Amino acid sequence: MAVFFESSEGAVFPKIRKLAVKQWIGQIAHSLSKRLGEVSYRFCSDKEILQVNNQYLKHDYYTDIITFDYSEGDLIAGDIFISLDTVGSNAVKYRVDYQKELHRVIIHGVLHLCGLKDKTDEEARQMRQAEDAALQLYGFEI
Repeated sequence: MAVFFESSEGAVFPKIRKLAVKQWIGQIAHSLSKRLGEVSYRFCSDKEILQVNNQYLKHDYYTDIITFDYSEGDLIAGDIFISLDTVGSNAVKYRVDYQKELHRVIIHGVLHLCGLKDKTDEEARQMRQAEDAALQLYGFEI
C-alpha cells in the first residue's frame, strides 16, 4: 500500500491519523475489488487548487477536490489535491464537523479512482451512499 500525504506551502497539514487513514483507504479499495497502487494526497489552499483547476482542467472555479486518475485495471493510482480552505467552508455551509468533511473528501477521491462517478443525480446519490458507508466504517456517525 503506497498512500502518501503532503501539504503545500501555505497549507497547514491537517490533523489526520495517517496510518489509520491509509488502512481505511485500503479497506475501501479492497471492498470494491480494487488493489491499492500509489495514491498521493496534496493538501493545499484555494489559491493552489484554482491554479490546478485552471491549468489542467480549464475550469475557473474553486473546488474541494481534484483527482487525477492513473488507475489501470484493478490497480488504483492517482494524485489527489484537496483544498483545505474549501473543505472548511463546506463544513460550515453544510453544518458538519470539519474532520468528518475532510475524511469525506479524502475517501471521495479514492472512490473516483475505484470507478465511481458523480456527474448525474443518480451517480451523485450512489457516491454519497458509498461515502457514508466508508465514513461509518471509519467510525463517523452518519
